[in-house]
Amino acid sequence: MIETQGPGRALFGGAFSLFVVGATCYFAYAALQGDRGLVEQVRLTREEAELSRRLDALKAERARMETLTLGLSDRRLDLDLLDERARAVLGLIRDDEVVIR
Repeated sequence: MIETQGPGRALFGGAFSLFVVGATCYFAYAALQGDRGLVEQVRLTREEAELSRRLDALKAERARMETLTLGLSDRRLDLDLLDERARAVLGLIRDDEVVIR
């Protein structure tokens, strides 16, 4: 006895194939464009590199500021640095200097 596929079985097979193709497309899209997809991973890697560069620059700036602050501390007062900062901030000049702007 030979069994033939009825219309219900063919319809089920077509619907299942459509479901498999749809699920595959959905998961492929999510793997590329989703919140944790490849595109997002590349963006996050670039952002991490940029933030790391900014952090290094800020650390260098902080070290420079700490050196300047140490030069103006009570324990080790650098008179040249104090004179430079007073001139820059207060706009002071000595009597024997000429300022050209």
